[in-house]
Amino acid sequence: MTHPLNPAIIFFMQSNFLMRIWQTLRDIPRWFRPGLGIRRWFFFVMFGVTLLGLGFAVILIDLYRTDSSNPVLLILLSYASLRFIPRVWRALLFGGLGIGIIIYGILQLNRSLLKPFIRPGSDVFDQLAEFRRRERGPRIVAIGGGHGLSTLLRGLKTHTGNLTAVVTVADDGGSSGRLRESFGILPPGDIRNCLAALSNDEAMLTQLFQYRFSGSPDLDGHSFGNLFITALADITGSFEAAVVESGRVLSVNGRVLPSTLHDVKLVASMELPHSNNEVRVEGESKIPEMAGRVRRVWLEPDNASAFPPVIKAILNADVIVVGPGSLYTSLLPNLLVHDLLSAMHASRAIKIYVCNIATQSGETDAFTCYDHVRALEGHVGEDLFDVILCNDNYEGVIDKASTWVRADEKTLSDSRSYCTDLVDDGHPWRHDSQKLAQVILDIFFERTGPLGDRTI
Repeated sequence: MTHPLNPAIIFFMQSNFLMRIWQTLRDIPRWFRPGLGIRRWFFFVMFGVTLLGLGFAVILIDLYRTDSSNPVLLILLSYASLRFIPRVWRALLFGGLGIGIIIYGILQLNRSLLKPFIRPGSDVFDQLAEFRRRERGPRIVAIGGGHGLSTLLRGLKTHTGNLTAVVTVADDGGSSGRLRESFGILPPGDIRNCLAALSNDEAMLTQLFQYRFSGSPDLDGHSFGNLFITALADITGSFEAAVVESGRVLSVNGRVLPSTLHDVKLVASMELPHSNNEVRVEGESKIPEMAGRVRRVWLEPDNASAFPPVIKAILNADVIVVGPGSLYTSLLPNLLVHDLLSAMHASRAIKIYVCNIATQSGETDAFTCYDHVRALEGHVGEDLFDVILCNDNYEGVIDKASTWVRADEKTLSDSRSYCTDLVDDGHPWRHDSQKLAQVILDIFFERTGPLGDRTI
């Protein structure tokens, strides 16, 4: 004999069911907010259901007229159509019930279909709203290399999905240099860092991609991501295809593109200390190690053409950001690609140079913000940038081998200068990714808003 359910349990089950219905009804209005792309399709579905209802009604009316002598059928139709209730209330009741069922069914169908793709802790609406917000974000091209570019991308990806990272391929040191020499591919290191920074998966996959082997003579110093990209390049037959496939694996929010597909080498002319003599230094990794001051850098061959998708991205951009990063070994190798530089000059985007927070030993010793800009424009020409973004927070302890890159009087006298706090409080020698991204977005909206002085 089955025992009856406890009344408290019945009440709890009923209240839990009612609570779920109430939560569903309460969440309905937010699905019709502008920009989500839901309303148009909801009304499209409603129109189709209305036509279906009209067709069903025509059948019932025809059945009622042709078989009106059957009393059982007449009674059933009378009760089914609620003829004992005034017509206006019947219309409201049937219409409201139908709309509620349609909305509930659509929501539950979406949840069932999208459940495998929803991150834990968020629902369908949160995911859709976030996707639409980033989809409408400005088209930003970030140019550089090294950890500085990764920091910038990590902040920008939360604001826009229209991101393109243009990465230098002049690296010839460490794991990238060894793979470049052994397999004849472009250096994957900086591209790997950018892919990891743009990944939507900040947990295991990114850690795996950044994992560096140790202990084995053959694998020592190699990162898993570098080996992965190298293997994909061999499988797909091209380096650019390997980068695209790696981005799919990491589910990156944006694109990562090499500045050129040519095997270029960075060469510097350096002034020796306590001497007027200059020496030629070949190789990106050897320039910071050489004692002396960099006078000029160039690429060999100097006629390397830019990767065509890079040109297209620059010409279509709303904002182009150069930096932060090593001035001579991360930023200039991109800008020395002539096609890329020409596209920047032709682009109507807002062009922002992000100056480093601290000097880099062997490259920019004792440089001020003005020194960075002067060295940069000495290679690529003046008036390329619309905004010079500098840090003005000098609190904290940085490496003894470095000094603060200060916004001196010459910098402040430049109308393009924009100084603000960009420091990562935990690591004062680095940029804070969120602060930097927010400032760049603020500059963009200031320049393109109703009171802005230019239109994109």
